[in-house]
Amino acid sequence: MSYSAFDHPVLSGLVGDEEIAAFFSLDAEIEAMLAFEAALAEAEARAGVIPEEAAKAIGETCAKFKPDIASLKKATGRDGIVVPDLVRQLRAAVGPKAGQYLHFGATSQDVIDTSLMMRLSAVSTLLLDRLDHLFQRIDTLDARFGERTLMGRTRMQPALPITVSDRLRSWREPVLYLRQFLVRVDSQLFAVQFGGAVGTLDKLPESGVEVRAMLADILGLIDAPQWQNQRNVLAEFASAMSQITGNLGKFGLDIALLAEMGGEIELVDGGESSDIEGKRNPVAAEVLVSLARFNAVQLSGMHSALVHEQERSGAAWTLEWLTLPQMVAAAAASLKLADLLCTRIKSLGTVAKS
Repeated sequence: MSYSAFDHPVLSGLVGDEEIAAFFSLDAEIEAMLAFEAALAEAEARAGVIPEEAAKAIGETCAKFKPDIASLKKATGRDGIVVPDLVRQLRAAVGPKAGQYLHFGATSQDVIDTSLMMRLSAVSTLLLDRLDHLFQRIDTLDARFGERTLMGRTRMQPALPITVSDRLRSWREPVLYLRQFLVRVDSQLFAVQFGGAVGTLDKLPESGVEVRAMLADILGLIDAPQWQNQRNVLAEFASAMSQITGNLGKFGLDIALLAEMGGEIELVDGGESSDIEGKRNPVAAEVLVSLARFNAVQLSGMHSALVHEQERSGAAWTLEWLTLPQMVAAAAASLKLADLLCTRIKSLGTVAKS
């Protein structure tokens, strides 16, 4: 049994996405954290902060290390975060000589936030690919049906005839906007977090900025001053997820309404009814509306998490962990469902009478 529909044994058939879920798995999270520790040691060795042989030992250990998950779970219940026990286990594996240099100058939030940025950057690339594919799907519909006629409706009432191209533009333009939005996010938001206990690089007074820049370069992230208590980056990414689901929710609702009225759209492979033979429900369209409303609610949680007290918040940070992964899952599911829905449109609009 799962608490979430996104990885539920049955409901995941509706909204699940294994490709996206992999980025939020424990394996992916630990792999990213170990990559941070190895990269930090490498950067500090280059800057002359720690011995090169220590950095090499740390890197080799991180590459093959498998933590005791039961110990991590128990310690997280005590510490509130996974990093202290992970570092303890790593130090034991590296050995005392090199282990004293592991995690040097870093704090738990540096590890967790940077590992999240690494994974969100990869997620963004995947979502961009899906947006591109959806744009092409809508273009294909335009090529097939664009010159046909639809009744334009305002405030749920018939207004004036429009072309199918007119309606498709209201579905396609947001997809293009969202793609441009994510490209901008890629270039501005995915930054390394490295600041030490209170964000001042206190253990690296002479070389902290240099180490941070090298760390960012090694991990393929943007170099930026600490942002551990400034969560705009995550709020903006969450906003992108809500905009994806919101705009695709409009697409889904339009399809559902067209299907309800009949005559202007024909769908194939709709959902079956348990008691009415031959009835077909526009399931994908309905779920797009549900996911839009879900993310609209979740976005308020991410905005609440902007209230990060003083130099670090445990409460607001935990709220992000509860909220953001599901928002990403909803956005990814929306893109898959919208793409699928486009393939199920057999006919759209009516042929103009000559």
